[in-house]
Amino acid sequence: MSDRKPVYSPEDWRGEPARDLGTPGAFPFTRGVHPTMYGGKLWTMRQYAGFGTAEETNARFRHLLAAGQTGLSVAFDLPTQMGYDSDHPMAEGEVGRAGVAIDTVDDLARLFQGIPLDRVSTSMTINATAPVLLAMYVVIGEEQGVPRAKLQGTVQNDILKEFIARGTYIYPIEPSLRLATDVCRFVHAEGMSFNPISISGYHMREAGATAVEELAFTFANGLEYVRRAVAAGLDVNELAPRLSFFFAAFTDLFEEVAKFRAARRLWARLMKEQFGAGDAACRLRFHTQTGGSTLTAQQPQNNVVRVAIQALAAVLGGTQSLHTNAYDEALALPTAQSATLALRTQQILAHETGVPDVVDPAGGSWYVEALTDRIEREARALLDEVERAGGAARAIERGVFQQAIARSAYEQQKAIESGGAVVVGVNEYTDEQPIPTVPAPDYSALAAAQRQRLVELRGKRDRGRVKGALRDLEAAARDGAAPLMEPIIVAVRARATVGEISDVLRGVWGVYRPG
Repeated sequence: MSDRKPVYSPEDWRGEPARDLGTPGAFPFTRGVHPTMYGGKLWTMRQYAGFGTAEETNARFRHLLAAGQTGLSVAFDLPTQMGYDSDHPMAEGEVGRAGVAIDTVDDLARLFQGIPLDRVSTSMTINATAPVLLAMYVVIGEEQGVPRAKLQGTVQNDILKEFIARGTYIYPIEPSLRLATDVCRFVHAEGMSFNPISISGYHMREAGATAVEELAFTFANGLEYVRRAVAAGLDVNELAPRLSFFFAAFTDLFEEVAKFRAARRLWARLMKEQFGAGDAACRLRFHTQTGGSTLTAQQPQNNVVRVAIQALAAVLGGTQSLHTNAYDEALALPTAQSATLALRTQQILAHETGVPDVVDPAGGSWYVEALTDRIEREARALLDEVERAGGAARAIERGVFQQAIARSAYEQQKAIESGGAVVVGVNEYTDEQPIPTVPAPDYSALAAAQRQRLVELRGKRDRGRVKGALRDLEAAARDGAAPLMEPIIVAVRARATVGEISDVLRGVWGVYRPG
């Protein structure tokens, strides 16, 4: 936001403290979702990791846990996200590159080898195939002797933002929403300590959305999911406390702090107004990741500073969990050294700055309060436009979100290229230093090993059992009202692959083609 005043005074904030701020832990949660915030418990330090094989990623998880990480976050490769096995022609050249390759429940078991699932919280960044990966996690729990109620974590399962900004969708919008809703039903029915959906503004922000668009479009998607779940018979006061959100933290410090405060207040008011939700169901909990698109390949050490400022914004804004990017991520997957430094950034913020000692330390600033009000007001106006047009699903079909984000991304890039927006080391304060290179793994050898493992598994499993399980899944998919998670779990237990399960659903529903 460029049109900010150089000085703010009491006249710039006309809100009512009791109505608009309240106290931490109380509606409308502007000042935080817990009364003591980090005085009672620090945010979860959940570093995102996943590359190559399950064994390599397991080693990175163990390294980060030993360094003090308090939660796991799994990145999956593109074939896994798109429902293709590692030996499918569409997976050629992509196995293990953007995350870990998972074809079967045995791969996921290797990923968590030696990590007790009843003592660690796991976040899985997976969407179109989220039900399959959650089913695998449940089956690993069974085989480790961990009951479903003891499994804890989050499955992203936010398919709407894939249609908007990220592209790892498979099926058309309506069956995709049916799958996402069924995950919510299953997690609730099983009494799991799992967030069944993480409604994500992060990827839209990375694609070019403004801070206001990030909130408005995320909440449009959130309202769509809540309506679908309520229509499927879930009680909003039982569902909503298990919803989580995922936002970006960029480098404009006060805009980000105000954005997070506005987000809590706006979501609380929307839930109360539209669903008559109780206070617990109005409480917005969110994970934050520092801005990947803000990282530069030029002078990459500058990214250490950017990430520290972005992490500070997330903590001042009251995040529940945080991933800090490694400084070399504009060049390659982070090294163990850079990933550890990213974690140390959070630990220094937690233990050396004094920032967590006070709840909402930015609250009461005339500037921050005015900016919080403005972001809430502008986000609500934009959200209202989407709602009047029929809600998120219809807006996606008409390209409303996609076009708005493309316009914002164009304006941002134009500002950088004209010098109107300074990016240190890119369009100002440049030097002649070459962009560093980071050695890449031997992906072809990795892919060959993963394909061989898949061949061996297919040769050992009970083919009749697999066929029967897939046949039952197909019947459930054709029945528009049948549960889907239970037959997916049966198929996973039988060692059906991610690709086989996804192919069954492709056969029934087809695939999404953007208009």
